[in-house]
Amino acid sequence: MSNTQDRVHLKARKVSFSWDDTPLHWVPGDPFAAHTINVLHLLLPAGERWFVHVYRQVLPLIRDERLREDVIGFIGQEAMHSQAHDEVLPHLKELGLDPTPYTAQIDWFFEKLLGDRTLPPGRPRRWWLMERVAIIAAIEHYTAFLGNWVLNAEELDRRGADPTMLDLLRWHGAEEVEHRSVAFELFMHVDGGYRRRVRTWALAFATLVFLWQRGARFFMENDPTLVDGRASFKDFYVRGRQGVLPGTGAMLRSIPRYLSRAYHPSQEGCTEQAVAYLAQSPAALAAEKGAA
Repeated sequence: MSNTQDRVHLKARKVSFSWDDTPLHWVPGDPFAAHTINVLHLLLPAGERWFVHVYRQVLPLIRDERLREDVIGFIGQEAMHSQAHDEVLPHLKELGLDPTPYTAQIDWFFEKLLGDRTLPPGRPRRWWLMERVAIIAAIEHYTAFLGNWVLNAEELDRRGADPTMLDLLRWHGAEEVEHRSVAFELFMHVDGGYRRRVRTWALAFATLVFLWQRGARFFMENDPTLVDGRASFKDFYVRGRQGVLPGTGAMLRSIPRYLSRAYHPSQEGCTEQAVAYLAQSPAALAAEKGAA
């Protein structure tokens, strides 16, 4: 990565979590905040499997050994994230909330809409590969933003949020901050077109907002413990002001940063903070012990 002092060796940590004691409303007294974050468990497994699939196709195009090593580390971490979030879904089902109708839509989105297409080899096939590499760079801007947010979301601790869920989110968030430069640097290495960056950012941002609000609504409407579960933008905005969800203003301010020609992901979040969390995360420590 271009920020040498920021560069860490990326490794997948084989974490596992026990969900037996985690309640459906793991932010006490705030089903909306819990469910808005729960959407991650539905969105991420399919999305991160798709990242891995696309990056395996790009590996032969990488002409820089160091970047190649980073991309391989990134692939390992993303595969692990996908698995860890996937394992929350049976627990949600046990608590009376079956996520299958929504995850089926997400699978269709990544596997069919953004999946491989039968295109002739040469320029058309390369064009579609570069589009997807650029989309991943835009999405990773937001995963780093969210990772940085959750590492600093002290209000969740003050509210007594479930420690296992917090550890999953912060372990994942810390790895997102740790590898935040890889997707952008890969895009710059194989393509780097500014118009493509802007176009794919618009697509990624609109898609994330659309899928996220649909997911929050799905959870609130299907939560068996809520009589009239609703999700609105006002709810999101208010929780952002309270600090239990990302702030709307902070999210909007991150847009011009990504669209600036001088953008580099090292401006988002702090590697030292991410590494420090990973050195004390219960799941990451258990994974280290298991590996040893």
